[in-house]
Amino acid sequence: MSTYTEDLRKVTTRRLIEMKQRGEKIACLTAYDYSMARLIDEAGVDLILVGDSASNVMAGHTTTLPMTLDQMIYHTDSVSRAVKRALVVCDMPFGTYQGNSKQALASAIRIMKESAAEAVKIEGGSEIRESIERILSAGIPVCGHLGLTPQSINKFGSYAVRARDEAEAAKLVEDARMLQELGCFAMVLEKIPAQLAEQVSKELSIPTIGIGAGGQCDGQILVMHDMLGINKGFSPRFLRRYADLSSVINQAVAHYVDDVKTSDFPNEREQY
Repeated sequence: MSTYTEDLRKVTTRRLIEMKQRGEKIACLTAYDYSMARLIDEAGVDLILVGDSASNVMAGHTTTLPMTLDQMIYHTDSVSRAVKRALVVCDMPFGTYQGNSKQALASAIRIMKESAAEAVKIEGGSEIRESIERILSAGIPVCGHLGLTPQSINKFGSYAVRARDEAEAAKLVEDARMLQELGCFAMVLEKIPAQLAEQVSKELSIPTIGIGAGGQCDGQILVMHDMLGINKGFSPRFLRRYADLSSVINQAVAHYVDDVKTSDFPNEREQY
């Protein structure tokens, strides 16, 4: 069990900044339902992201684009009821904030009112500045997201590492500064060169949360299904598997099926 569960104080956006200031790394994971969120929270995770990656690992889609606002609210509401310590952040899904700042604010307000989320995460930089400003103006905490932004996969054409060239790297640094200046409390840096992520992390006073961005970010995040080995079809370099639940579940279910077929289950002690 994590030693960090000894600190049972509620994690807030302010506490995350304090963790960066004292050099304490921030542990983050995704969750999408009550039962798993409860287990993750009890293990000491600092931030739980209800990611639009639910589109992939919960619904079986190949991209995050199909997720709707109603679906994100449903998953986040389930997670929020389970969590006592971690900060709960909800991804704003594709189509709820791009190009329309009034819609962005309305979407964020729905998330906060209907799901008990404590913050929202939004992908992009200068292109969505107005949406970020409107959301922040309502007192809603915003976590930024730069680098590989999965909602823009059709624009990128692949999930390759971003910001390798000088121009894109310079824009990422500029966008990171902008997100901090606007008032974002943290930002995700996804699949960018480790040296660039280190540069951004050192320059900013708000925490950076890396995924495929090296070890110098202020925190790390992985998709729960990937790190627990439930989803074994996704094996990027940055992923470390901490369990093989796919095999455990498969073996347990096969054992159950065999017991039912052979009339071993239920036995006399398991009936009334």
